[in-house]
Amino acid sequence: MSILDQIASSDFLIAVFAAISAAAIVFTLGAQLSEKVERKDRIKKVALEREQMRAREMSRLRNQASAKADGGAARGIRGAETKSYMRDVVDRFSLQKAFVDENTVEKLAQAGQRGQAALTRHLFIRFVTPIVLLVVAVLYLIVLAPGGRPLYLNVTYAVGVGLVGAYLPILLLKNQTQKRQQSIKRAWPDALDLVLLCVESGMSIEHALKRVAKEIGLQSPELAEEMALTTAELSFLEDRTRAFENLGRRTGLDAVRSVMTALIQADRYGTSVGQALRVMAEESREARMMEAEKKAAALPPKMTVPLILFFLPVLFIIIMAPAIITAMTM
Repeated sequence: MSILDQIASSDFLIAVFAAISAAAIVFTLGAQLSEKVERKDRIKKVALEREQMRAREMSRLRNQASAKADGGAARGIRGAETKSYMRDVVDRFSLQKAFVDENTVEKLAQAGQRGQAALTRHLFIRFVTPIVLLVVAVLYLIVLAPGGRPLYLNVTYAVGVGLVGAYLPILLLKNQTQKRQQSIKRAWPDALDLVLLCVESGMSIEHALKRVAKEIGLQSPELAEEMALTTAELSFLEDRTRAFENLGRRTGLDAVRSVMTALIQADRYGTSVGQALRVMAEESREARMMEAEKKAAALPPKMTVPLILFFLPVLFIIIMAPAIITAMTM
């Protein structure tokens, strides 16, 4: 038996898939164990980034000319985070014109990916993934396991795999965004209550957000990161409303946007911030209770199909089997 026949055999493919599954299980368990350690590191990185953002903005305000030079250096430092071959591919094929629209940067921010490095990496992955999957599919379907199919049919299957690869990075980005939004959404009512307590105790909104970002990090590192970035923006942005708007835009949640709108109106018209936060905190708690009741109400319809398919046949067998056995013996 040749090497190609061995690779294309079902036993070899089953062994490969079993090895991949075992590696995925080990990786998942390791990621769960290292998650707690990564939370503290992420909070420290957010605090360090806040100080760096504040220092850069103060430097820009002191000297506009030197700020331009510093901005070029900062771009060079941020660009170093991305591999040089990624930047070369993105610049050579003008991928920003092809893939970037007005919502791309916002979608990346909602997934927790910020900066030019994240944009370059995303564009490179969107460009390379369909090509790699197409080449792998062609090699497997035509060279390794033709299966007696016509050539045009194998090419059609390979092109279909390539088209799936074109949408795979978008699906992964959407999945990452949904997980991040779920984490923020679960911790948002508790964080809002803590902000209300801090404000009513005499703290300013900046110090309240900073304090709550430290406390909420164990429950939701994503929300702690966003609140720390908002604190940094409040410390150096000339217009405070931009910081609140950026928080609502980065999270992409209606609950966060409504609270930020209330804070903007309170800051603009001079109304009580504590009163606005109290109203929004009550609405947030009611929304969470309504969502829990909605999930509880949707449980009986979801259980109907499993009951019919799995529980009722077993119940009928248990009830009727003795009578059937007795009739057969008679």
